[in-house]
Amino acid sequence: MDVFVPRTLDEALEIKAARPDAVPIAGGTDLMVELNLNRRRPRALLDVSRLAELRRCGREDGAVFLGAGVSYTRVIAELPECVPLAQASRAVGSPQIRNRGTVGGNLGTASPAGDALPVLAAYDAEIVVATRDGARALPWAQFLVGPKQTALPPDGLILGARWRIARGPGSFSKVGTRNAMVIAIASLCLVLDEEQRAVRVALGSVGPTVLRAPDAEAYAAEAMARAGTWDDPAALPAPREIEEWAQRVAGAARPIDDVRGTAAYRRHACAALARRALRWALEDRRAGGRA
Repeated sequence: MDVFVPRTLDEALEIKAARPDAVPIAGGTDLMVELNLNRRRPRALLDVSRLAELRRCGREDGAVFLGAGVSYTRVIAELPECVPLAQASRAVGSPQIRNRGTVGGNLGTASPAGDALPVLAAYDAEIVVATRDGARALPWAQFLVGPKQTALPPDGLILGARWRIARGPGSFSKVGTRNAMVIAIASLCLVLDEEQRAVRVALGSVGPTVLRAPDAEAYAAEAMARAGTWDDPAALPAPREIEEWAQRVAGAARPIDDVRGTAAYRRHACAALARRALRWALEDRRAGGRA
């Protein structure tokens, strides 16, 4: 196995162009498991952990840019205002895993159960990728094309994710045998965008890739408009509307039965997570909180 250790992004992209079979590695929290269990044996590794361009993190021109090499620990410390992302980062593994694991790794692995992916979907994030010919941004739904499949070109690297800053509360939650160090049976991210008066929700671990629920999103936004919630946080949608919202979210799921849970249980979990997330967001608005 060849191991390449570039010091600059240009050098890394030159190597990737010459060796498309080189598998990028940063934290290694997924890849090293596969190597140790002999499930995967790439011909070459490309260590991208030293690339400064992948470690950028913060606000840029009214948006947030999160470099592919930023660890979950840094997300928690440096992006606390992005509440759903910070919550998802806290749910990832142990402290040791959070110190090494990266959102770029979640994107590269493209597992439907990746904790950060529903958050990026709910943020309507774009994924920035680069080749020797330059960088371009892809909407998250075009980047994540299937289970463990992405639109990253063979000679490309993930630079990071970028999204517009939305004013309004949000949350990330998941169902598993415990809160951390577990693969989610179902996960959900909710974001209320007060400027656009929109509700965005994304589901993880209940389909071939991360899913949005546009029918449920439109229903919730309309229910809040009818109740006057957007203008008056104390005016809440009726309980039956919150329940209808939860069932519409569950209806967007495309789960299967596996060793971690049945399809029926996953749909039930989606409804429960959706119900709680919307109530949390409405309570946060009423209390004057902002995400």
